[in-house]
Amino acid sequence: MSSRLATSVCGVPLRTPVLAASGTFAYGVELAEVVDLASLGGIVTKGLSREPMDGNPAPRLFETESGMINSVGLQNIGVHAFVSGKLPALRAIPTPVFANVFGYTVEDYVEVIRVLEDADGLAGYELNVSCPNTKHGGVVFGVDPILLSEVVNAVRAAISHTGRRPLIVKLSPNVTRIETVARAAAEAGADALSLINTFMALAIDSRARRPRLGQGFGGLSGPAIKPIALRMVYEAAQAVKIPIIGLGGIACGTDAAEFMIAGASAVEVGTVNFWDPQSPLRIARELEAFLQREKIAQAADLVGTLRFQTARFQKD
Repeated sequence: MSSRLATSVCGVPLRTPVLAASGTFAYGVELAEVVDLASLGGIVTKGLSREPMDGNPAPRLFETESGMINSVGLQNIGVHAFVSGKLPALRAIPTPVFANVFGYTVEDYVEVIRVLEDADGLAGYELNVSCPNTKHGGVVFGVDPILLSEVVNAVRAAISHTGRRPLIVKLSPNVTRIETVARAAAEAGADALSLINTFMALAIDSRARRPRLGQGFGGLSGPAIKPIALRMVYEAAQAVKIPIIGLGGIACGTDAAEFMIAGASAVEVGTVNFWDPQSPLRIARELEAFLQREKIAQAADLVGTLRFQTARFQKD
């Protein structure tokens, strides 16, 4: 990869603006034999919780037209096992690693961050706010600006006063206006936003008259959601002044370029990793080829260059 791709997000240098998304790349180290981890732009770990979680009943995945519905249930080994069993190997990789964090109460988030703050080897945090708050009747943190502000504020306070690790908040698309929650997260102390997470969806076996997934509903991802993801990335980028990391259906270098044009400073690739684990590297190479063809000196020069032909398409 050439220096043309080099960029940074929240002061964290990235070899390329293409990162491996949470939940699709395990904890990173498991793919060391099939992917050159040292060449990646960054790795976002599988979501980490306060205690280990077994996840949802099978089946957990169902392939749809141009996408996939998953209901894995955030299965993970827990933050303590991650720090002792996975993080030592990740420290040896010269690639920024961001820990994805989730919980079902504000206290859950804060405790996971507290454990991670005492460990070396992480570049930053990505907060998954697409979880139901069990203390507030199951309302999802990310769809309620007040609850979102509460959890972001609490985590911000728990992060070291040195500010050495940036806080990225991963937004849910299951909202009426993404601008509202984007502003709430930014005002509460987010250093950057990543979006979008999956859309709530349902697949049905018509003969059995049952859901295709063991848990019933699941999250839709993949190329099918890309046009909506692009729209939301653009809207969020117009609403806040902090960096945006875009994701949602990215499968090639041109897709990555489109997200950056819409306003993303970097991108994460997810569903495509299931059929092509080396896709973050391939997409970075394809993005570099795009920049060369378009005679663009740096990937960062693409960011936010979308222009509408008429003013009527602009958002209020």
